[in-house]
Amino acid sequence: MAKQTSNYNDNLNQSINIIDEGTLIKGDISANGDIRIDGELNGNINAKGRLVIGPKGKVEGEINCSNIEVSGYIKGKVTVSELLTMKSSARIYGDVVAGKLSVEPGSLFTGTCTMGDSKGKDEKTTQKEQK
Repeated sequence: MAKQTSNYNDNLNQSINIIDEGTLIKGDISANGDIRIDGELNGNINAKGRLVIGPKGKVEGEINCSNIEVSGYIKGKVTVSELLTMKSSARIYGDVVAGKLSVEPGSLFTGTCTMGDSKGKDEKTTQKEQK
């Protein structure tokens, strides 16, 4: 039986980027794969994969991703196309736009929250205005 080898480009799409505890990054991050932050980021994140903010993770800036699990601290706007999961130790200060929201008791959220398909709502509003 022949051994299958993976394509280099396939590995890029399945990569996991880790910002470990004790690491401070000032600047924006854009990634096709998953990201885990246990350190500190002062900047924006644009991730096509899943984003995990660990218990000691801290992000100050805008976040745009498909799925996010928050156990740490976020200050800024969070836009999630699918699911935002807030663990009991999560602290979010800022506006949230999410397809779905899961909140454990003990988590803290200060800001506004918009759930569901916001694009569909915008399109309906625009159509009404045009009539």
